[in-house]
Amino acid sequence: MQSKENGKTQASELEVDTSVGTAADVEEVMKKYDRESNTRIWEGRPKQIVRALSIIFSLYSIFVTLFSTAMPEVRLNIFLGMVLILGYLHYPIKKGDPHVNRLPWYDILIMIVGAGPLFYFAANAQDIIKLATKVTKNPVMVVIAVFSVLAFMELCRRCVGIPILCVLGALLVYTFSTVRFGKVIYDLFYTTTGLMNTPINVCAKYIVVFIIFGAFLERTGISAFFINLANAICGAAAGGPAKVAVISSALCGMVSGSSVGNTVTTGSVTIPMMKKTGYQPEFAGAVEAASSTGGQIMPPIMGAAAFLMAEYMGIPYGEVALKAILPAVLYFAGIYIAVHLEAKKLGLKGIPKDELPKMRELLPKIYLLLPLIILIVMVSTNMFTMQFCATIAIGITILVGIINKDDRITLTKFFDALEAGGKGTITVAVACAMAGLVAGCITSTGLASKLITLVVNVSGGVTIIALALTMLCCIVLGMGVPTTANYCIMAATCAPILMSPEIGIPRICAHFFVFYFGIVADITPPVALAAYAGSAIAKAPPMKTAFNATRLAIAAFIVPYIFAFSPAMLFEFEAGLSGAMIALQVVQICATSLLGIFGVAAALNGFLFRKMNILFRIIMAAGGLCMMYPGTVTDLIGLVAVGGIYFLLRMSTKKSAAAAQ
Repeated sequence: MQSKENGKTQASELEVDTSVGTAADVEEVMKKYDRESNTRIWEGRPKQIVRALSIIFSLYSIFVTLFSTAMPEVRLNIFLGMVLILGYLHYPIKKGDPHVNRLPWYDILIMIVGAGPLFYFAANAQDIIKLATKVTKNPVMVVIAVFSVLAFMELCRRCVGIPILCVLGALLVYTFSTVRFGKVIYDLFYTTTGLMNTPINVCAKYIVVFIIFGAFLERTGISAFFINLANAICGAAAGGPAKVAVISSALCGMVSGSSVGNTVTTGSVTIPMMKKTGYQPEFAGAVEAASSTGGQIMPPIMGAAAFLMAEYMGIPYGEVALKAILPAVLYFAGIYIAVHLEAKKLGLKGIPKDELPKMRELLPKIYLLLPLIILIVMVSTNMFTMQFCATIAIGITILVGIINKDDRITLTKFFDALEAGGKGTITVAVACAMAGLVAGCITSTGLASKLITLVVNVSGGVTIIALALTMLCCIVLGMGVPTTANYCIMAATCAPILMSPEIGIPRICAHFFVFYFGIVADITPPVALAAYAGSAIAKAPPMKTAFNATRLAIAAFIVPYIFAFSPAMLFEFEAGLSGAMIALQVVQICATSLLGIFGVAAALNGFLFRKMNILFRIIMAAGGLCMMYPGTVTDLIGLVAVGGIYFLLRMSTKKSAAAAQ
């Protein structure tokens, strides 16, 4: 009875800790590390006007993506113009603007000179297209194009961040120094190779609907369901809260396009729980940061990048999600194993069972997953367009929310979701527009071929060196860049390097390689924004947290090299194999890869039943890597190494325990 009371006391303290973290830290951390949270303060009638504009934008976007047959120059310019207006209505010139209902004259001016040319282009698209390059002979047309691009760059600084502008700025300087000024302006503004490039087209066509879907899904209470589900599954296990963080962040993060946002929102609950259990603050922050970042590679949504990948690689969306499954499983398995071993090493316990939600209590809420299930099934059939599938999923989400009596979707929540969807689209659209400009600069200058030549010359044509150099490029270019824009930049700059005849990496493997290393920039020092956000909530040293996150996410640094050399990990098999052979290879790859990541995680942690010496750690790491590389010979070598050390340590630990008794 006494122990039960103690358990309740601990649980109540845990709740207090969590609530304090939520109330005191979350908003401050979000504003510091997530620019999307630095918005203007609107109250009263101005707030209702801005809210109405966001709702109208969401409804307009859904309508256009489903029914519009307008040419891209009309559809995309209207979309970009609305994004620009909403962007300046939401984001002030600097962080933490305390003024209420204040829209400075210069922001009004920027909105007019920025959005005006876009709407003018949309209204006169046919005539402007007929003029072709002659349009830049008119100084007025050049000036308005420059103003519009500069307005987008300033909005990017406000809501996305400076890193992507540094990349774009360097490319613009190089482009203007090598290409005629008028030609650059024409390419970047008046054609579909600049602002209206593939990224913004995919954003307007697919991503915006899925952002709205995510906003509705959030209002069904599915995030709380995911956290409760994770608690029911593993909350009572050794170091349970850390395992809860891994599972819940994977589930919540797959529909989120922000590593930082996911870290802060789920971390405000999980990080205090981990600290209370006994994990070091820097480890707790790292677990959440690594898990939240991994949400961006978690199918089926993959932070909305899956739709862009399908467009760039020229394969159905369903195939992208399928190919991403095994690498994502390995990523989260690596983190899960690491936190389990850390818990065993520190002797940590889980949350008392009587304080955890029961699975039988959660089963009646399983219908909350219905929108996701229906979405996946519809998309997998390839019978419907992705935007239609997302719209149907929104409808199902509303129905699910209506019958959810604990967190019912009311009319107010309905409009809240539309408003949140419109607002959430701003940063993604701006980032995609900047990515389009980056791609336009590369196309205009032929920089991609020059980068290929440079990397091939430096690497001497050695594939592993070329991969390492490309990895470094991806990490540097991906620092502080949102998921969607991140992938667009990687696809334009780094993927062509790997696909060149000199390097010879298959197209799909090259795109997955650059996507993974662009994403892990969020937890890789020195600009590890997700890790720094986690450290702020955990009250831990930022750099220590970043290095811990990198160690936990080791699978993300290993797996891309594996599938670059062996596409079978992405379920890319040789032609002519029978169904039975393919099934056998899939089972073999899945089993050995999971055992391999166990070996690598144990080696990095240095604990398996007891502390491991350096020789055992090296053997475990080498064996794990062998098993992760698809191939019967390497699998057998790895199995002997990992299995041998495992049983040796287990037997010695049992003997020590028996002797102690």
